[in-house]
Amino acid sequence: QVQLVESGGGLVHPGGSLRISCAASGSIFSIAAMAWYRQAPGKQRELVAAVTSGGSTNYADSVKGRFTISRDNAKNTVYLQMNSLKPEDTAVYYCNMNVLRQGRSFYVNYWGQGTQVTVSS
Repeated sequence: QVQLVESGGGLVHPGGSLRISCAASGSIFSIAAMAWYRQAPGKQRELVAAVTSGGSTNYADSVKGRFTISRDNAKNTVYLQMNSLKPEDTAVYYCNMNVLRQGRSFYVNYWGQGTQVTVSS
């Protein structure tokens, strides 16, 4: 089995910074794409940022220039550095990974449990 555990959420003032992390554990052979999504109250879940196994990244227009996604393959971990935070960034942030488990021949998509990020004065 594979588990994704997020950490680092919390309350931050507008203009502040926060870094959230998501570590995968279990019988992992390799991980392809890693991504962060978010869901605000009453809204659909949306893609925030993604990074491929080769390091290519893409971002939602709303976070470009403010957020940075990165990964540590040795630790099976993805990070999201969030700067210049705005109240509209308030949401539950979920990590998502495409994982190839040991002994398997296909990738499976996994979600973390979510971490709350609140931007408020």
